[in-house]
Amino acid sequence: MNYLNKKTVEDIDVSGKKVLVRCDFNVPFDAEGNITDPKRINEALKTIKYLIDHKAKVILCSHLGRPKGEFNMKYSLAPVAAYLSQALGQEVKMAKDVVGESAKSIAASLQDGEVELIENVRFHKEEEKNDPAFAKELASLAEIYVNDAFGTAHRAHASTAGVADYLPAVCGYLIQKEISIMGGALADPKRPFVAILGGAKVSDKIGVITNLLDKVDTLIIGGGMAYTFMNALGYSIGTSICESDKVEMAKDMMAKAKDKGVKFLIPVDNIVGLEYKPDTEHKLVESDQIPDGWMGLDIGPKTRDLFTEAVKDAGTVVWNGPMGVSEWDNFAAGTIAVAKAVAESGAISIIGGGDSAAAVEKLGFADKMTHISTGGGASLEFLEGLELPGIACLNEKE
Repeated sequence: MNYLNKKTVEDIDVSGKKVLVRCDFNVPFDAEGNITDPKRINEALKTIKYLIDHKAKVILCSHLGRPKGEFNMKYSLAPVAAYLSQALGQEVKMAKDVVGESAKSIAASLQDGEVELIENVRFHKEEEKNDPAFAKELASLAEIYVNDAFGTAHRAHASTAGVADYLPAVCGYLIQKEISIMGGALADPKRPFVAILGGAKVSDKIGVITNLLDKVDTLIIGGGMAYTFMNALGYSIGTSICESDKVEMAKDMMAKAKDKGVKFLIPVDNIVGLEYKPDTEHKLVESDQIPDGWMGLDIGPKTRDLFTEAVKDAGTVVWNGPMGVSEWDNFAAGTIAVAKAVAESGAISIIGGGDSAAAVEKLGFADKMTHISTGGGASLEFLEGLELPGIACLNEKE
């Protein structure tokens, strides 16, 4: 999918126009209703400020949580409006509804440079169904549509794709950054190109592995999914996670990598535990010697060295998924080692959202990475070469 030719906010005249902006304000809250991590809101500020500075009338929309198509004020965006008002240094007018009287009257009365936030679009079940009538009503609030929510770009919902049927549609700075860095890396990577894939299941990453085998020089597999590959090599893997229906496919992938001259690395040693819990008894074993009754929970020191070495001279690194149960201190060393290696590699480094992004942030390596994707699911589908409806619907440059 080549999205490098999509129009951006800078390619159209927004002055004096009502502009509907789809953001990703799906942020976490504590029990008191305070925002605990405003990163996603902060990521949207560049686009919002551009529109304010260029005298647009700005109408922001987003989802939050899973209100299941009902007005459930536990999922209200009101705290986001309060945060944005402070961050922008001007009032963000909060509507009481999505396409009702409140949203429409505020939108109609906006002056140039003013900002409105409508309520959670998922308060209407039509949003996730991409209902055309609902999309049309949403679009009727504005004259231009800007999508800046990469985290939901893989969903064909009314506010992410449907409204583009009724309005000129362009991307904001966040989506532009995602497609230029990730799209550029896939289309013309600086070599050697190394991909690191972790996480629990091979089934989640089959499409990604298949797509990347045609592009990378080295593919590194860690995390729970590695044990399916060890099983394919005939190793005994104890009680480690294994998708037995994917073992043949794992064999095929390793054979395909060999044919293409792609270096395919899986763990050579592992930290194994007796039970799946943070303080379980654990020990170090070689990959072909996991004893019965034990499960792999992290990569071992030899594997950490092997993976670090493979990353050291890379030109481009894409990383998605942890190397072990990284949220538990006893089994985090593999993920920490990989994060450190990527940070120190000097490569163009792209972290594909989700757990890898959280690990990189937690370990303090975020500022050493070229790009940390804001969308876990969307970045996976992008790496898989699938069409992202929220970007496919945007207008092309002439």
